Amino acid sequence: MGSDHLLGRIETIIGQRPDGLEALSGGCVGEVYGVSMPDGHDLVAKVGGSGATDTGLMLERRMLAYLGEHSDVPVPDVLFADNDLLLMERLPSGGGLGGDVQRHAADLIAALHSVTTDQGFGFSFDTVIGGLPQPNAWREHWRDFFAQQRLVYMATEAERVGRLPSDLRARVERFANAIDRWITEPAEPSLIHGDLWGGNVLSKSGRITGLIDPAIYYADPEIELAFSTLFSTFGDAFFSRYQEHCPLQPGFFEERRDIYNLYPLLVHVRLFGGSYVTSVEHTLNRFGF
Repeated sequence: MGSDHLLGRIETIIGQRPDGLEALSGGCVGEVYGVSMPDGHDLVAKVGGSGATDTGLMLERRMLAYLGEHSDVPVPDVLFADNDLLLMERLPSGGGLGGDVQRHAADLIAALHSVTTDQGFGFSFDTVIGGLPQPNAWREHWRDFFAQQRLVYMATEAERVGRLPSDLRARVERFANAIDRWITEPAEPSLIHGDLWGGNVLSKSGRITGLIDPAIYYADPEIELAFSTLFSTFGDAFFSRYQEHCPLQPGFFEERRDIYNLYPLLVHVRLFGGSYVTSVEHTLNRFGF
């Protein structure tokens, strides 16, 4: 979508002609722009890629709405969404991830993880992570869900597109079928954001202003905590505060963190291949697979 056409669409929807567009990073589904508005209520516009479907921008709208309705996590208000365009408020950002921000994040994430369901592990519709489909059919047992709908599914997808060798896919499957050696069933399912890398955590003046680009479902909250360490989103300040709300069981940092991070590593293999394949192999080697 050309810039003139995008400006015209936004004017039709909002009733004001934007002052300008600014390209932003972070779009897995399509291009992302900051939109300067004459009344000062600036927006973010996500433009779907070619062939955009309900597995992209429309799902993002549904996920943001669910978080907004079922938790206290700050998310942007969505003004408009279809398969080609998502318009939402632009939240304050640029405050970094210092100690105060991490402690506030821990308060918000712990509260999010207290949201539960009696339907099991999964979600009422399939979601996306990094623009990739994320199947969420309900399962009674977390270990079955994690093994089959996260590890085996994403390894199979990575193999299908030629980014994960077949022997590694088979090793992932063998490991997935043995994870009950290390993982126990959580007491109850927890709602998770699902994609807590630093680019999805917005802050200003020592406070979290938004958690964006969700990949929600009901899970063991440890999978969320593990992913927050994979790219150093959160550290000691976060975990010290989080454990004031929800103490972690022994073995998380020593073993289960690496097991749970096998899923986002497989997501990155499916998207990019390269060194992420080696990281997957290292994890399998560590656990004897």
